[in-house]
Amino acid sequence: MPIDKSIDYSAITPEIKALTKLCLADNVIEPEMYVKYAVNRGLRDLNGNGVLTGLTEISEIQSSKMVDGEKVPCEGKLFYRGVDVEQIVSGFIREKRYGFEETVYLLLFGALPDEAQLDDFKKLLAGYRSLPTNFVRDVILKAPNADMMNTLARSVLTLYSYDARATDNSTENVLRQCLQLIALFPMLSVYGYQAYSHYVLDKSLFIHNPVPELSTAENLLHILRADGKYTELEARILDLALVLHAEHGGGNNSTFTMHVVTSSGTDTYSAVAASLASLKGPKHGGANIKVVQMFEDMKQNVRDWTDEEAVEAYLRALLHREAFDRAGLIYGMGHAVYSLSDPRANVFKHFVEMLSEEKGRHEEYALYAAVARLAPKVIGEERKIYKGVSANIDFYSGFVYSMLDLPLELYTPIFAISRIAGWSAHRIEELINAGKIIRPAYKYVGHHAGFVPYEERTPEEGCEEVLRDLEKGAATEAAGETGENTEKEAPETAKERSEEKE
Repeated sequence: MPIDKSIDYSAITPEIKALTKLCLADNVIEPEMYVKYAVNRGLRDLNGNGVLTGLTEISEIQSSKMVDGEKVPCEGKLFYRGVDVEQIVSGFIREKRYGFEETVYLLLFGALPDEAQLDDFKKLLAGYRSLPTNFVRDVILKAPNADMMNTLARSVLTLYSYDARATDNSTENVLRQCLQLIALFPMLSVYGYQAYSHYVLDKSLFIHNPVPELSTAENLLHILRADGKYTELEARILDLALVLHAEHGGGNNSTFTMHVVTSSGTDTYSAVAASLASLKGPKHGGANIKVVQMFEDMKQNVRDWTDEEAVEAYLRALLHREAFDRAGLIYGMGHAVYSLSDPRANVFKHFVEMLSEEKGRHEEYALYAAVARLAPKVIGEERKIYKGVSANIDFYSGFVYSMLDLPLELYTPIFAISRIAGWSAHRIEELINAGKIIRPAYKYVGHHAGFVPYEERTPEEGCEEVLRDLEKGAATEAAGETGENTEKEAPETAKERSEEKE
């Protein structure tokens, strides 16, 4: 039978709408059931503390301390292999070095490199910044799409086919694979965007080769921009962003995904693709995009950005689901772990202000600073919360990327370019300490039912409407084929179909 090319595979048909009602009817679990069976939803207790599911030596997050035998909130601290991130940053900033490469070394090998070790490591990464022959042409430039995270994941999975030892999970081979992916992520991300920019947005196509002598941050800006140029401040702030996003404990969603998938014994490429799928989510790596979009809406609805009463009113409207996406959230505020402060945001803030001065966008920075100051007060007044609220790293990172003229499509991939360092360290740690496959429990709370022979089955209560909808859908389709007029709902307009697909 010939394929009907007129079929819209993205369409939500009447049949799908009808069957959706069955899904909604049979999959709702009452919230009180989670309390009854003491289930920690999201692997967090009622106070927001994560359930202990593993041990790690890679990083530590501190958000509280013991005072007189009582746990109290404190200013947030983040340690990479026991070293305070703030000290790492102050070290390479003071010595005017790029810090991402030595951060990767620290996360992977447990100690800060000396000059010779760092130089050799940089050369190793530079040597790995080379894609297989024709990979760009045959893989990246084919079938481009607007979602760079999916493009990146596709490229990662395709690299499996070019690796003669793809399934070898020995430490030395996994380390080799991880180092190659760390080195290649900037090219895979940027080249994927260039393909989309050319074939979908109809812009000029250019593919710059990385320069061996340049850092990861410098190369990222070099291959992204048509003229390959950037300022020193731009490169150093992007480098700082990569350092601050490189690792954040074993419990964040994408890193925990890495542990879970690695525990099954799967290959590196599949494990990294799974972590990419997690990071892509708007509740995780995609959060900085939401922050930028929220501020764009704010700038349109608050005439005077210096009017703090107007800014505060907008923030209350956000919480009341009356502004922006009506989700009831102030994006970029609060964190699952930190309470009083996110140390990454604290480090970032000063450099963000410097960049805003260079870019002539200080007024926007002042608006961000005002929101960072006012939002905790508004949230405290409007919501019952168990801990303090402060600006997180996502609050500033999107603004930084916009000042660097990075396309919105690359915001989350840049997060991945950084976090692949932490994922790699955790994958190796999971493999070295290989124990049981990670398998938490889910309690069954449905009902038991006997098997009913096929000829004796009748629609369950509530299914009659679904069956009628299915019959109506079939009648609608038949009428469309014959041109007959039947009593049915008016067909969707092209505009409605388009909105539905979105």
